[in-house]
Amino acid sequence: MSKMKYITLIIVTTFVMGVAFPVGKVGLDYSTPFFLMGLRFVLAGGILALIVRKKPQPTSLKMWGKAGLIGLLQSAGVMGCAYYSMHWISSGESSIITCTNPLLVIVLGTFLTGAKYRGRQWFGVALGFIGVVVTFGLQLNFQAGMLIGFLGAVFFAASTLLIKQWGAGFDMTVLAAYQMLAGGIALLLPGALTEHPHFTFTPMSVVVLLWLIIMGSIVQFCLWFYLLRSGDPAKTSAFLFLVPVFGLLSSWLLLGEKVAWYVGLGGAFICVGIFLVNWEGKARSGGRLVRVQ
Repeated sequence: MSKMKYITLIIVTTFVMGVAFPVGKVGLDYSTPFFLMGLRFVLAGGILALIVRKKPQPTSLKMWGKAGLIGLLQSAGVMGCAYYSMHWISSGESSIITCTNPLLVIVLGTFLTGAKYRGRQWFGVALGFIGVVVTFGLQLNFQAGMLIGFLGAVFFAASTLLIKQWGAGFDMTVLAAYQMLAGGIALLLPGALTEHPHFTFTPMSVVVLLWLIIMGSIVQFCLWFYLLRSGDPAKTSAFLFLVPVFGLLSSWLLLGEKVAWYVGLGGAFICVGIFLVNWEGKARSGGRLVRVQ
C-alpha cells in the first residue's frame, strides 16, 4: 500500500471513529446505550454479511470462535464501554479515554506477543498519551465513566492484536461482518437484563441509526481491519490518537461541547507522538546503512 493511500485511509477511518462518539450520544436521547449499540451492530453485521456472502467464509468451528471473540472485544467491549461511559462523561472525553489504545497495544504486544519496539516508539506513544492528558485540560478525574472508558481501551488493544494475529486467515470484510453480529448479540443481552430497551422513532433518530450502521460500523470496521492487516498494529493504532481530536471537534459542532485552547496543544503532542511511532529512521551498522523499524 502506498503511503498516500495509507494516510488517506487512516484519516478517513479516524474521522469516522471520532464523529461516532457525538452522533452516538445524540442517539442516547432516543434509546438506551446497550440496546442502541446492539441494534447498530446486529443490523450492520447482518447487512454486511449479506453483501459478502459470496466471499470465502469461515471453514471451521475454530474460525467462527475467533470471529466471535473479536466481536466480543471489539464491538461489544469497546463500544459498549465507550457509550455506557457517556452517562458520566462527555462524548469528547469518552473518545479520548477509549483511544489510549495505542499505548496499551505496545505494552500488551511487548508482553504477550514478544513484539520489539524502539525507544523512540515508546517515547512517541508516551507523548501521545501526554497529549491526551493535555487535551483533557490536565484534569483526569478517576470516576466511573473514566474507568469504564479505560476498560474499553483495554478491550480495543486486545482486539487489535488478535485481528493482526488471526486476520490472515479471514477475508477482512467477512470478519468485520461476523464480529459485528457477535458483538451486537452480546450487547443486546445486558440491554435486556439491565435496561428497559426502547428506540423512539423520529427523523433524527433514524438518521443517527443509519449513520451509525453505515458509516460508523460497516465503513469504519472494514477500513480498520484492512489497515490492521496491512501494517504493524502498533504503528496503525498510534493514529487512533487522532480520534479524540476529531471527537472533540465534532462534539463541539454537533453538541455544543466546549473546546478549550489546550485542545490544540494536546493535538500537537499527539501529532508528534504519531510521527515518532511511525518514523522509519536510519542507523549505521558495519559500515552500511540499515533501516530502523
